[in-house]
Amino acid sequence: MKKLILSTLLVAQSLFAAPLVYEGDSGPGQGSHIVFIAADQEYRSEETLPAIARILAKHHGFKCTVLFSLDTDGTIHPGKNHIPGMEALKDADLMVNFMRFRDLPDAQMQPLEDYLLRGGSVLGLRTASHAFRVKVPNATWERYHFLTKSKDYDRGFGRQVLGDGWSGHHGRNHVMSTRINILPAFKSHPIMRGVATPWAMEGGYWQLPAGNCQVMAYAQPLVGMDKASDAVTELKPAPAFWTREYQWGEGQPGKAAYLAYGASESLMDDCFRRLIVNACFALSGHEADIQADLNLEFVGDYSPSTFKIGKHLEGVKPAMLQDWESPIPSGAQPPAAKQQTPK
Repeated sequence: MKKLILSTLLVAQSLFAAPLVYEGDSGPGQGSHIVFIAADQEYRSEETLPAIARILAKHHGFKCTVLFSLDTDGTIHPGKNHIPGMEALKDADLMVNFMRFRDLPDAQMQPLEDYLLRGGSVLGLRTASHAFRVKVPNATWERYHFLTKSKDYDRGFGRQVLGDGWSGHHGRNHVMSTRINILPAFKSHPIMRGVATPWAMEGGYWQLPAGNCQVMAYAQPLVGMDKASDAVTELKPAPAFWTREYQWGEGQPGKAAYLAYGASESLMDDCFRRLIVNACFALSGHEADIQADLNLEFVGDYSPSTFKIGKHLEGVKPAMLQDWESPIPSGAQPPAAKQQTPK
C-alpha cells in the first residue's frame, strides 16, 4: 500500500513538472518549435513568456514549450536551480532565454550545451545577459558564468552568445521607464515591421555589445514611469536591441538576438510586444512571414504583476496555465515581503 501511495505521488509530481506546451492548429509557424525558459527573480518572466508563447501558438501556429524553474513541490519558483524539461531543446528551432543567475545540474545543462553547439537560434531577454552564476570554481559549466575565468568564454553565455554580459543599470530601475527608438537605417528591417516606438516599464541597462552585433534600436531613459514622460537629458541612449551571429566554443555558428527589456508589464505596450513576436518569427526561420499587422492579441486574460524581486505568485504550477483561457498570472497570492538582494 505504501509503495502504491509513493508511486501515485511520484506520478503526480511528474505531471506537475511536465513542460507547459501550447500548439496551434494553423498559421505560418506550423512545424516550428520554440522553447521558452523562464527563470528570473525580478521581471516576472514566468508571466511574460507564457503570454508570448500563447500568442505565437494560438494565432500563428507555432509549437511553444515553456519551461520554468520549479520548487520541489512542482510550483513555479524563479529562484530555484531546477528547470525540468530542458531536453525539449533537442528539436527546438528557437530558444527564448529569460534567466538570471541560474546554476543548473548536469542533466539540465547538457541539452543547452548540445543546442548551442549545433548553432540553435537564441533570443535573450533582459537578464539573459547574466543568465548563469556558477558558484563552484572550475565546475563543468563554469564557462557559462557571467563572470567566468575562462579566457575562451569571456563573460560567459551572455557575451559569447548574446553579444554582451551584465554591465549595469543605466538610470534608476523602478523609477525610470524607457522609450526604445529604432535607428532610421533599420525601420524597414523585417523585425521592425509594424513596430513604431516601443515603451518598456524597466529602467535602462548600459551595455557595450560585441563588434559583430547589429544594433537596431537604442533606449532612452525617461524621468518617470509614464509613457509620456520626458527624456532624462543627462543619460544618453544605450543599445536596446541587436542581432548577431555566435559560435559557442567549437560548435556550429548560429543566430542570436538580444533585447535589454522584457518585464511582464512591458508586454502591455503593443509595439514592445510586436518587437518580441517579430524577433521570434525571424529567428525561427519565418522572417518572410512577418507582417506589420500580425495578430498580437493576448490569449486569455493577461493582468501582469508589478515586477519586483521576490514577488512571484506562490502556489502556481505550470499545469494551471495550460488552458488557453486560464489567466496569466494565475490567481495565487504573492509571497510575504522579506529582505532581498538588490538587482
